[in-house]
Amino acid sequence: MSSPTGPASGLPVRMPRPRQPGRHRRPEPLAAPEGAPALVLAVPGTPGTATRSLADEVVSIARSELPGLDARIGYLDGGDAEFPALQAVLARAAEERTARYEQARAAGMDVREPDGPVAVVVPLLAGPDSALLRRIRQAVMDSRVAAELTDVLGPHPLLAEALHVRLSEAGLARADRARLFTVATAADGIILASVGGEEAVQAAGITGMLLAARLAVPVMAAALDQEGSIASVAEQLRSSGSQQLALAPYLIGPEIDPALITEAAKEADCPAAEALGPYPAIGKLALAKYTTALGIAPQQAQGTPVR
Repeated sequence: MSSPTGPASGLPVRMPRPRQPGRHRRPEPLAAPEGAPALVLAVPGTPGTATRSLADEVVSIARSELPGLDARIGYLDGGDAEFPALQAVLARAAEERTARYEQARAAGMDVREPDGPVAVVVPLLAGPDSALLRRIRQAVMDSRVAAELTDVLGPHPLLAEALHVRLSEAGLARADRARLFTVATAADGIILASVGGEEAVQAAGITGMLLAARLAVPVMAAALDQEGSIASVAEQLRSSGSQQLALAPYLIGPEIDPALITEAAKEADCPAAEALGPYPAIGKLALAKYTTALGIAPQQAQGTPVR
């Protein structure tokens, strides 16, 4: 039985291990600063069970990387208790911060009045989509809450890794090109499908170059939301010598109707991989946008080989 001051006599006492000296010691575990703004994941698309599951997984990954993180989900097209709208989530975060301050003052604690952003809003988007970003920005303004809006998650080497994994899962790429085995259905040309117009295609092209380096095959970006873009890129790849094409969605998932990917694959006459979904890199990149916005523990996320 334990006493208020510690374990009862005769029970073993766990003592903290001393820090290993020298430059090879393990870094101290990082935790969210006390009173740090909330990370609010702005989720586009029509809310549903699959979208909620994906968003929950993304924020779970972010929390595991930064213990103590206040991570929340706001739906761009939400509007009820099950799928709260982005502006409602921001307003609630502001109310809770004010309530904590007032409770601390009422308890006689010497605390500073909260200042700075209430939240950092991270769009759940791999690439720029001006229409969706305009709506997210408007929702932040409508909330009348001091919040900072970050850039989208890409381009980034970790997204190239995620695309590689999704292609390999579909049997359209080798899991590791350094290993001496082949995949009969491996593609020799990749169409990187994005949404958001020409700006999104250009941004996807940067990640596409990283993917091409991983796969050692040509990769070209195309727009799902521009008529003829997918077919045109497919023709360019085939005319340059690629015969077995594959379509890789440069998308998290909720931002478009999944039927568009199926239609694009038929248009290009090739198989398609799954969207990026809740790949671990998505949660890590969302957290990286948050920490960069706040200037805390800036770390450059690194890509890792696909095994």
